[in-house]
Amino acid sequence: MVQPPTDLNDFPTDRQVGSTLTPAPFPTQLAADLPAKATGRATSRRQVRIRTRAIRQVVVVEVAGSLSEVVEELDRAIQLALADGPRGVVCDLSNVLEGTDPDAVEVLATAGRHVRDWPGTPVAVACPDPRVREALRAHPLGDHLIVTPSLFSAVSEVLATPTLAVERKHVAAHPTAPRASREFVTRTLLDWRLSRVIPFASLVIGELVASSSINAGTDIDLSVVWNLGALRLTVRDHGPALPGQRP
Repeated sequence: MVQPPTDLNDFPTDRQVGSTLTPAPFPTQLAADLPAKATGRATSRRQVRIRTRAIRQVVVVEVAGSLSEVVEELDRAIQLALADGPRGVVCDLSNVLEGTDPDAVEVLATAGRHVRDWPGTPVAVACPDPRVREALRAHPLGDHLIVTPSLFSAVSEVLATPTLAVERKHVAAHPTAPRASREFVTRTLLDWRLSRVIPFASLVIGELVASSSINAGTDIDLSVVWNLGALRLTVRDHGPALPGQRP
């Protein structure tokens, strides 16, 4: 009989996401220097540290330092992680300084909007501070989050959520790509007995694939997911971002 894991180290780490990281708690190569707020005198630069890694297809976004200084970057990191279609996302606040600003906690709670809009991918917050956990649970959007005291419990609860059925297809940037993508979506939705949404889904997927084929000119990855009455279509190309464009 296989015993369930009893420690976070029992979960195999799949990979590091983004840059190569060392085993150090928060490597300096990922430290982002952000300017301090203007005070009318010379300001110092504070280091805010975020790193991202994966545990069994769960993306873990780790934060060190003051949450109020990093919460906007944290929200962006959550969105980027969700774009990869992971099993779930966990925000690890184990190394966040105590005395968190209530405004920062409120901003963090708004991450629950991602789960509200697409409940298929859970988002969890691991935080040892009971006051922060209470504030997150009390927030209307924070109520959509999984809130736990430890990283291990957060990953465990994410992995306990139902696994979604996902159909994927890889197509080349070719004039026939939009038609191939429409046929893929049509077959998938027919198998799922969702013929009523085929006209709309085919139109959306065809337009997105045509745009990627023309503007990016790279291979394209498609996915189709159905969950709790919501259909999610994703189209990802590998074209370079525009100069100066934020992720």
